[in-house]
Amino acid sequence: MQSPYFSQPTSELKYFQRALKRLEQDVLRMGTLVEDSFRLSHQALFERQLDAVEKVILADKRIDQYYRQIESDCSNLMILQSPVAQDLRLLSACMQLVRDLERIGDYAKDLAEISVRLFAYSPHDCMKEIELMSRHAQWMLATSLVALADLDGDVGRQIKQLDDTVDDAYNRVYNILAYQRDIKGVVEPILLMGLSIRHLERMADHATNIGQRVSFIVTGSRN
Repeated sequence: MQSPYFSQPTSELKYFQRALKRLEQDVLRMGTLVEDSFRLSHQALFERQLDAVEKVILADKRIDQYYRQIESDCSNLMILQSPVAQDLRLLSACMQLVRDLERIGDYAKDLAEISVRLFAYSPHDCMKEIELMSRHAQWMLATSLVALADLDGDVGRQIKQLDDTVDDAYNRVYNILAYQRDIKGVVEPILLMGLSIRHLERMADHATNIGQRVSFIVTGSRN
């Protein structure tokens, strides 16, 4: 991310510039961690790589640490430096989008834990479509992080359109699971898959939020 700064070369301004740069780097590092966590949860859920579950749990702790640190840094800079214009929008949006990242990390951990429960059952036919849903949501997250790194408001706005694919998949799979009849055996895998698609749908929503926040940083408009 690149942020425009005031032109006066004061020591206070230089400190603010350095602090903003560190903040931007930390947000992107957190984003990379969340992206990795999502990928690992996908491996656990669809490739049955249960060794990925522990990695997701460890990553979630680091994600939470970044979240608390970044939120505190944003608050301190807003209080002590009184930023204006795009710098103020950047700090305000960062406080919100790291919450989106933290929630995606939480859902990734939930998916990894669901994979452990599903491991005991034969794969359901719906898992193929749920896997495609997961891949698309991961692509949305990756795109939102590119928009954030480049401060590209156009790309940020476009992510909302990508969310329709995930919503449509959610509706299709939900209807299959909800109205399935003559279920043989226990219903636990059906319930777990229902949770999985809900988590993925919410992860895509948070990726959309990140894109919209990037657009706000650039344009100042929430539309």
